[in-house]
Amino acid sequence: MSSWGSSGSAAPERDIDDLPRNDANYTALTPLWFLERAALAQPGRASVVHGPVRYTWAETYRRCRRFASALARRSVGHGSTVAVIAPNIPAVYEAHFGVPMSGAVVNCVNIRLNAETIAFLLEHSVAEVVMVDQEFFSLAEESLKIIAEKKKSAFRPPILIVIGDPTCDPKSLHYALGKGVIEYEDFLKTGDPEFNWKPPKDEWQSIALGYTSGTTSSPKGVVLHHRGAYLMALSVAMIWGMPEGAVYLWTLPMFHCNGWCYTWALAAFCGTSICLRQVSTKAIYQGITKQGVTHFCAAPVVLNNLINAPASETFLPLPRVVNVNLAGAAPTPSLLGELSIRGFRVTHTYGLSETYGPSTVCAWKPEWDELPLEERSRLHCRQGIRYIALEGLDVVDPKTMAPVPADGKTYGEIVLRGNAVMKGYLKNPKANAEAFAGGWYHSGDLGVKHPDGYIEVRDRMKDVIISGGENISSLEVEKVVCTHPAVLEASVVARDDERWGESPCAFVTLKDGAGDGSDDMARDIMRFCRDRMPGYWVPKSVIFGPLPKTATGKIKKHELRAKAKELGPIKKSRM
Repeated sequence: MSSWGSSGSAAPERDIDDLPRNDANYTALTPLWFLERAALAQPGRASVVHGPVRYTWAETYRRCRRFASALARRSVGHGSTVAVIAPNIPAVYEAHFGVPMSGAVVNCVNIRLNAETIAFLLEHSVAEVVMVDQEFFSLAEESLKIIAEKKKSAFRPPILIVIGDPTCDPKSLHYALGKGVIEYEDFLKTGDPEFNWKPPKDEWQSIALGYTSGTTSSPKGVVLHHRGAYLMALSVAMIWGMPEGAVYLWTLPMFHCNGWCYTWALAAFCGTSICLRQVSTKAIYQGITKQGVTHFCAAPVVLNNLINAPASETFLPLPRVVNVNLAGAAPTPSLLGELSIRGFRVTHTYGLSETYGPSTVCAWKPEWDELPLEERSRLHCRQGIRYIALEGLDVVDPKTMAPVPADGKTYGEIVLRGNAVMKGYLKNPKANAEAFAGGWYHSGDLGVKHPDGYIEVRDRMKDVIISGGENISSLEVEKVVCTHPAVLEASVVARDDERWGESPCAFVTLKDGAGDGSDDMARDIMRFCRDRMPGYWVPKSVIFGPLPKTATGKIKKHELRAKAKELGPIKKSRM
């Protein structure tokens, strides 16, 4: 493990000169400059497309300046937070530039949260402005009511803006306007399209706030800075090989890690955003065939649906190679193989909200091209090496912080550090002390390091199953279960076991036409697993049905653990 970044009593390093920084040769890094450049380089190119709405880069720049100006005229700026509750629509994209152009911080809120949780976020972040899509206006209204009832006379209502959408039923918009709320387009009209916005003086200044999708009522607020957003916006595009003018489909929610920084990257590369209000297999294929989509991001669950969709929803063969950035959960080799056969070029990445989204990549090696598909897919499942903008990545013993051997077997915690790591959690010094212990960010993920230096996630530390004193990786078991021909997707958690303490319990969704889950099917899956893994890894119970998921497609394992607890322990055999 390198010792860079360590403090000591050594004398200051000497340079060859004493030349100072000045306004001509130094400026704080911020992705806001990307938008100004896009408006100059490609003023007439489509920047954002949403149904009948189509903006050019020149128009988007003017709209974002109006937005920033309208906020500034209401004294919203440095030290302020602007919350946005909306699906993937143009206003959310514009907020990623317009809000920080005013000096404020943008907080994109998960639209699948309930009113109580959103109330917590709005109060915790002291949101001075709440922008909400018309479809979710009642949700925002209920959230603000919760805060008002709690704070009583101390409650100071935020500026409330409703975003109208021509693709939606107008009833919800009319309801919001009837409450005296200002509509987004009318709000923009109060701003100056030539507003002279100022970049931050300090690149450490906060640009975005995002809350972790925790299982408790108090998610942690992840604070990101302008420097990290600038570097990661360039890094995510370069790692992916995204060309100038790429056509990007918004399958990934912009509220999730600021769209993995592609909100800002698309301006840097003058690409086109195709907004997708609701993600469906048919909509993805239509975007590819009718709108020229070249790139999109997705979690494995979205891609699983893509390859298992009925023929009526698919458009194959693809008209061009389509680039997919996969993250959010570990993929199975079979999923990667199926995507490759269909013409999707997959880049497998890994990261967290605390690292601006994906920050490691399974960088492809040319020699893998000569390997059989199954072996290529197995190697492609690894989480790989650090992004260009991440300076430190390792797998360490969490107690000693010593790196584990690069043997592909020894477990350790995945730790990261560098410019792609958050400033910290908002108003949470205890969590910050734990997250940054030892000078690294602790991911909470268990992994191994292979001889070539590539890391591989084996499990969340809290998801490891301990059976008879042996550690079982739930992810490794899931990979095998998912290769069963009848299985669409699976998740494995620990279930109490009278004999072994814990044993694997598989929650399985079957493919269409594979039945509804009989005892015979459960036994067949167990037999299938027994032929392919150590005996103590084999699930001792198989439960069929749909899997609960977050807004970003991650399976809610905490809910499955609760269901496994309700089932009671596996009984010790009396025979």
